[in-house]
Amino acid sequence: MGFFDGYNIATSGMSAQRTRINIVSANIANAQTTHTKDGGPYKKQDVVFQDVLMDKSKKSADSFDENSDNNVSEARLLRGVGVKSIVQDDADPIMRYEPAHPDANEDGYVAYPNINPVIEMVNLIEAQRSYEANIASFNTHKSIDTKTLDIIKG
Repeated sequence: MGFFDGYNIATSGMSAQRTRINIVSANIANAQTTHTKDGGPYKKQDVVFQDVLMDKSKKSADSFDENSDNNVSEARLLRGVGVKSIVQDDADPIMRYEPAHPDANEDGYVAYPNINPVIEMVNLIEAQRSYEANIASFNTHKSIDTKTLDIIKG
């Protein structure tokens, strides 16, 4: 493991969770949005994560050489986390009878986003805790590196 590998892994996690926090915040902010520029109510969004190879210079399992002492198995490759995509939820909107609302249909019903603010708050707290865990990992790695350098300096 290289000197900066721990930092890179932690920052990839922080970046992914920051994206998640932004998307969940947008969901909460638009929980009552009945009309968007595309027409219709706001559609809830979710973040899909994927693992990403952090150091492409390392050998993969496909480049296995029987005579080499430097073989690296797939499980030992350095991986982080990244955002694969941001997907829209295709759940049906919640219909409420509000005939005086400007977005009411001919029957007096208004389509509201199918967003549960309680679930979104739980998702927000979970993303925040994960972000904080990555910060703790980063700081622990920094502390270990600082102590190592202090030992080397003598």
